[in-house]
Amino acid sequence: MKNNGYKPRVPDIMEAVFDIGYLLFDLIAAVLFFVFSRGNSLFVLYGILTLTLCGGDAFHLVPRVIRAFRGSSDKIKKQLGMGLQISSVTMTVFYILLMYIWKNTFPEMQIPAALEIIIWASALARIIVCLLPQNRWCSDNGNQKLSIIRNTVFAVTGIGVILLYAMSGNAHDYHLTRMVAAILISFGCYLPVTLMSKKHPKVGLLMIPKTCAYIWIIAMGLELLF
Repeated sequence: MKNNGYKPRVPDIMEAVFDIGYLLFDLIAAVLFFVFSRGNSLFVLYGILTLTLCGGDAFHLVPRVIRAFRGSSDKIKKQLGMGLQISSVTMTVFYILLMYIWKNTFPEMQIPAALEIIIWASALARIIVCLLPQNRWCSDNGNQKLSIIRNTVFAVTGIGVILLYAMSGNAHDYHLTRMVAAILISFGCYLPVTLMSKKHPKVGLLMIPKTCAYIWIIAMGLELLF
């Protein structure tokens, strides 16, 4: 039910402006990757990565922006739940793409077969769990057990990708060890949101530093492009 007496609060408006700026940044960055890639598969992958990030996050952030200006409603709550489900899937795809970006950035290096299997298996397992209706994404409580399961396997995916960028280090002076820090920050902020935000909405503010970490990842790609 819509809150007709709602008045936007300054912190909510500031968060909404930040979210809008972030989505615009992603769109502009994706265009730059595609326009200036000149057929280079590495930057085409960066473009796909950025669009995946932007598209998935939009399902979660746009309802938050609307809520900031208009207040909450049953429709917004449902959109937020569905948005969280969609972004959970697209974020998993995001890390698979980061693995292929690593392969294209360091073609002379070989990813250990076991590590690639672990990344793929954990990512697919998470996507399957995310699609289960038992998650109750649109309910106030959700399913804590499935939340722990899907985020545990997601952490395995993230650790696998972290190991890749730790292995390559600062090869070719790309300084992509920064990718390790960015991924760690994103996970450190994302996991509390998915586990606690339904009961403690203010925990959702951690999406801001998480978003900054993703901006950093995209900025690393732009640095390589230019």
